[in-house]
Amino acid sequence: MLLLGIDIGTTNSKAGLFTENGQARAIASRPTVTHKNENGVSYYDPEQMWRTIADAIREATAKVDPAERIAAIGIASMAESGLLVDRASGKPQSLFMPWFDTCSKPQAQRIAAESDPFERFRASGLHGSFKLGLAKLLWIQEHQAEALEGDPVWLSASGYIAYRLTGEMAFDYSLAARTYAFRIDRKEWDAPWIRQFGFRESIFPVAVPGGATVGRVGGTLAASLGLPAETPVGIAGHDHVAAALSVGSIVPGLVYDSMGTAETLVGTLPERELGREEFATGLSFGCHIAPNRHFWMGGNSMSGGSVEWLRGLLADEALSYVELLALLEEAKPGPTGILYYPYLAGSGAPLPDASARGAFIGLTKDHGKTELIQAVLEGAAYQLEAIRRGAQRIAGQPIDRLLVVGGGTRVAKWLQIKADVSAVTLELPPIAEATLLGAAMAAGVGSGVYASAEEAAAAVAQREARLVLPDAQRHAAYLDLYERGYAALQEPLRAFYRG
Repeated sequence: MLLLGIDIGTTNSKAGLFTENGQARAIASRPTVTHKNENGVSYYDPEQMWRTIADAIREATAKVDPAERIAAIGIASMAESGLLVDRASGKPQSLFMPWFDTCSKPQAQRIAAESDPFERFRASGLHGSFKLGLAKLLWIQEHQAEALEGDPVWLSASGYIAYRLTGEMAFDYSLAARTYAFRIDRKEWDAPWIRQFGFRESIFPVAVPGGATVGRVGGTLAASLGLPAETPVGIAGHDHVAAALSVGSIVPGLVYDSMGTAETLVGTLPERELGREEFATGLSFGCHIAPNRHFWMGGNSMSGGSVEWLRGLLADEALSYVELLALLEEAKPGPTGILYYPYLAGSGAPLPDASARGAFIGLTKDHGKTELIQAVLEGAAYQLEAIRRGAQRIAGQPIDRLLVVGGGTRVAKWLQIKADVSAVTLELPPIAEATLLGAAMAAGVGSGVYASAEEAAAAVAQREARLVLPDAQRHAAYLDLYERGYAALQEPLRAFYRG
């Protein structure tokens, strides 16, 4: 028996087939193509997105024996991306908006002006942002008003692909929680809040637990994709939350770090009322795939993105990763003494601030490419430490161990810097595609292949992780730089940029 996972990512979209114990049998990947309209607004082409996923499914299913039954399909995606479709026909009615486009900043400011940020946080688990679905809907309301004619429905990227597979429209709780229109305390759409902005509550489809079966793939389509007829489909939800399931981070105390273009720290709490203490951390909260639990999440949207940015600046043609890693081999152990603030696109937790800007502080004429690259890695690690400290306050227990996945794990120097900055042990589970596997597992839970999220996590937790241990002497040097420099200079720098 196999499970099919789909991961709709910012850079690439993938389909993968896994056994019940998490062994990858076939994986197919395609670029996620982003377009820009005449006004510079980024968007995805819905039909192109569907073809991308359909082609990846076909490639994956073609690599396995047709006799091996595919029991369920789970779809995870980048969190806030979405579009409006017509309820009756499913035809797209608006731009398919990616999470990262900043066109909806004015609408986010309008939302903030019309609400109490703390009260909205208590209901939604979120701090206001241009990324969120409600801000994008207000942008559509102002710039594509015709998209709201008739009976439109807002679908996430996962929800759109689920609709193309099954003809059913739905959200899962974890993605609903990224719209700023969903109450995580009640697990329902916030109708009065939605109407406040001139929308009908029906603009959002039914919301269901992560991984729950929302529909089945019809016979003709299933045959064209190499799937059994009536294969159940579930929305596994937020990509980072799906990955949490595959690495077993579904209980308090197990925290994982996803290292990619963006970096995100994710942990688990029992469901509880959110208060001032949680609000002060700058973290986001939402409904976990595992029942009766919240996830907490803090991210740095330009962690690996800072590396990519610098890689392109240090040579006429971007440094290859081989060249970058060779330069890092020349780096001396311990801190550079340079403070890098990775706020090339504003900052997230613990101090969300769209006006924050990146900075290097402490450069001298003796610093070269090697030191600049290492400083960027250190800055990302300092930012992760700021998030970890805030999370530790509300977790009620030390966070001294991190499960680490993602492309950044290939940079050994970066891993050692992270361990040294935070004095934590890093565990690298041998899971190459954590989100893809988590999506498949979530669908397995929702369709009854596993009896529970705990059973699913136990089924794949049988491989030994590689460890990266901190060095006490280097930690002491990094701690001094973090506290006297990185943390102490936050407010003066932010005040300057706000002005």
